[in-house]
Amino acid sequence: MSAWWGARSNVSPRLRLEVEAMRATFGNTFKLVVPSNAPLYWEGSVELNLATLRQQEHWLKIVYPHDYPNRPAEAYVLKPRIYSEKHQYEDGQLCLFNPKDGEHYGWNPSKSTAVTVAAWAIQWLYAYYTWRATGAWPGIEERVDPNTPLPPRRWR
Repeated sequence: MSAWWGARSNVSPRLRLEVEAMRATFGNTFKLVVPSNAPLYWEGSVELNLATLRQQEHWLKIVYPHDYPNRPAEAYVLKPRIYSEKHQYEDGQLCLFNPKDGEHYGWNPSKSTAVTVAAWAIQWLYAYYTWRATGAWPGIEERVDPNTPLPPRRWR
């Protein structure tokens, strides 16, 4: 079975879409890395517009899993070293959305791209620094009482 992205000599339409979307959104901010024996990934530097930060530049890595796009790309902060007991896995991967929220809020294999994940990662960084400054992680999941029953689902 070949990789989702094809091969160096025959790149898949999906990877072409990914590259075009990343370039259209971020210009040359991210570079696509194609290792010989590991998953493809994007790596790049973003600058956060927060006056309180000593280091505004942050290096991100967006990794494509082998079963992409059925699983979303994974986001990591390479520099500066960041650790959060909220919304971050032990290996450093950022928790960007709740899969239970479904395709309308989270990852949608037919519509989402690495641009989606990179944008979520940048939003995560702002949320992280807000949490560090205020003690409250911004986001709807923090404001909803877990004991509140869900509204009835309407089927179309």
